[in-house]
Amino acid sequence: MARLSFETSLRSAIVAAAQALNRSGVSFATFERAYCNQRFWILTSRGGFQIRPEVTPADGIRNIFLEGRKYGFECATAMVIVLYKAVLDSIVESEFNRLFAGMLLYDWHYDSDLRLIEVQGSSRSVPGDILYFKNPDVSPFTPEWKGENAIKLGDDLYYGHGIGIRSAEGIIQTLNSHRRPGSTVSAYLTDQVLYPDFNYLSRFAPGYNTAADTTPQRIEAGEGAITAAVGRRQYIRY
Repeated sequence: MARLSFETSLRSAIVAAAQALNRSGVSFATFERAYCNQRFWILTSRGGFQIRPEVTPADGIRNIFLEGRKYGFECATAMVIVLYKAVLDSIVESEFNRLFAGMLLYDWHYDSDLRLIEVQGSSRSVPGDILYFKNPDVSPFTPEWKGENAIKLGDDLYYGHGIGIRSAEGIIQTLNSHRRPGSTVSAYLTDQVLYPDFNYLSRFAPGYNTAADTTPQRIEAGEGAITAAVGRRQYIRY
């Protein structure tokens, strides 16, 4: 029940973070034209944002939402930023800074502790999921519109960076305006669904009880040996 409660809370935080980023004043920019507040981030040669050594990841993420007009990035980076902000608002801040030390914001590059899970079934998606709209006949003059990553906010309501908050049809219409001249191939919502590993992240939430965790964890312990942990008990099988 604690894990289910955490997932519900984090999904709500993802929706809230997407809405906040939409209001923040951040701009859409290609990797070549990306920019950031360099008091908090180092702009890399590829258009990524590397956290400065003297800045905590938590403060760096918060600044994007506080001083959005100083930032420009593309839609995949926006999705990762939203996820980081939601996780920051859902777990202990010191754990966030530990887990995501050395943070780099660049495309779908993300820290392994975010643990994104990909499944198929966009028709069964729920708020807090990340979906993808594909534009298969994109104009060669605007390749950045080959698709749009979007966070589901509610029934037929999505946030896509550079497009804003729209219905599925609204996002498709925007993408269709960036097709090859004369194209009749429409953009569409794919079946891909992404979300973070809620169970894993829940262990860093305030008040998490390690002793009460009964999730089996199997890891190899030497050649031919497998261990399982249930709470504080350790089991080894050879």
